[in-house]
Amino acid sequence: MKVLVSDSLSEEGISKLKEHFDVDVSTGLSEDELVEKIGEFNALVIRSGTQVTARVIHAADNLKIIGRAGVGVDNVDIEAATEKGIIVVNAPEGNMLSAAEHTVAMMLSMARNIPRADASMKAGKWERKKFMGVEVNGKTLGVIGLGRIGAEVAKRAQGLEMNILGYDPFVTEDRAKDMGVELTTVDDIAKRADFITVHTPLTKDTRNILDADQFALMKPTARVINCARGGIINEDALADALKSGKIAGAAVDVFTSEPPTECQFVNLDNVVVTPHLGASTEEAQVNVAVSVAEEVISVLGGGQARNTINIPSLKPELVATLAPYINLIETLGSAVSQLMDGNYEKVEISYNGEIAEKDSRHLTLAALKGILGTAMGASVNYVNAPAIAKARDVEVIESKSEKSEEYASSIKIKLSKNSISKSITGAVVADEPRIIMIDGQRVDLAPTGYMVVSTHINRPNVIGPCCIVLGENDINISGMQVGRVPIGEKTIMALNVDSEISEDILEKIRHIDGIIDAKLVSL
Repeated sequence: MKVLVSDSLSEEGISKLKEHFDVDVSTGLSEDELVEKIGEFNALVIRSGTQVTARVIHAADNLKIIGRAGVGVDNVDIEAATEKGIIVVNAPEGNMLSAAEHTVAMMLSMARNIPRADASMKAGKWERKKFMGVEVNGKTLGVIGLGRIGAEVAKRAQGLEMNILGYDPFVTEDRAKDMGVELTTVDDIAKRADFITVHTPLTKDTRNILDADQFALMKPTARVINCARGGIINEDALADALKSGKIAGAAVDVFTSEPPTECQFVNLDNVVVTPHLGASTEEAQVNVAVSVAEEVISVLGGGQARNTINIPSLKPELVATLAPYINLIETLGSAVSQLMDGNYEKVEISYNGEIAEKDSRHLTLAALKGILGTAMGASVNYVNAPAIAKARDVEVIESKSEKSEEYASSIKIKLSKNSISKSITGAVVADEPRIIMIDGQRVDLAPTGYMVVSTHINRPNVIGPCCIVLGENDINISGMQVGRVPIGEKTIMALNVDSEISEDILEKIRHIDGIIDAKLVSL
């Protein structure tokens, strides 16, 4: 067996691979060079530098596994790998502690003006009064995103005797209480916290989660930290808040564009900046390298992978039957989680008709990956999704029925918390996924691209104004479905649109008389 390592990797990981395989370390390969070289290898180990395109995968005739030493897999064509039966794995936990520690280090450095004081001393000055700081003891820390890293930050902040506020749509009140965190909203964190740190993946829901509106709510003594992803905090709004004195300071490790060509923070005295060092510890680099090496050793030895991003390993006899439904149910999970208001405590998956007779294990994994992945991104995979749901006290219930109205098979996913719930039902029609019901109302939608889903009162002069708003903003509508209910009752409208819609446009739709709510679903 032969393994190609195409990015810089810790020697511990390479040594572990060499104990079992013939290892070729060739970094800095162009796409053409990788295409020419990849055919002879059984495994490819990468970091963020190598672009594993569909063209590379097409040439990888002997490849069984692609291992990403890190979390993000944006540089791998997952769909092409899955179609070719190549397992894609990552190492979501290897840099967790390093990222959490860097966040705390950035918070303390900012609070005590350590970088500026260090620079002053090295310039031969003694300016004690100039660098007066603040204590973190007794202060309130707001943690936006309570996944692995956010939870570790909260744990360390408790050791510093800080009070912890948290926001995470996938964490229940009971789970937050166990963590010693008061669960609340982003706006409430903005109003109350002395320090605010973000720990979410970058998705359409988390992009600019701290924007001008949130900075306007903050105390003038508030300080903000981003060691997660560039774009979670609006950089322009943050710069304005810092320059105007609206907030006291910031610590920034990640940027929208890296490396930033013109970083607007480097000349601001109230900002601490580092060049994306969250995972840059010797221990983290060893951890992710060893983790991926172990995955490669297991898979090439005939075993299972722990952190699978895709499910290419279905038995051949199941592929034709289950593959379309895996695509359907992961899409349904993503859609219903985007429609759900707030977090949820229960996931109910109902298999109806012929699909109820099949082994549903792969399907349920795909559903959980779709549901959780909306907020947690690439850190969720087909293997760890059940464990993540359990850790967040989310109950998962499966049911099966041989009956299915109209369709040979259908699948329903329902998310709920107390009396609040959201449900979606889908079917496979001519090998293509379709959404056939939302909250019990019949629709017929192709779940692709972008959809605007609204709840409104069924009466004249509601749908037209909504379409006018979209038209005035150059948003093309490619499909429309409206639930059928008596005049005056609540119903569903779903619009397939050809481009993403900003929150400002959605807000205009929500203000139309008769519209109760409107959400964008991105698939």
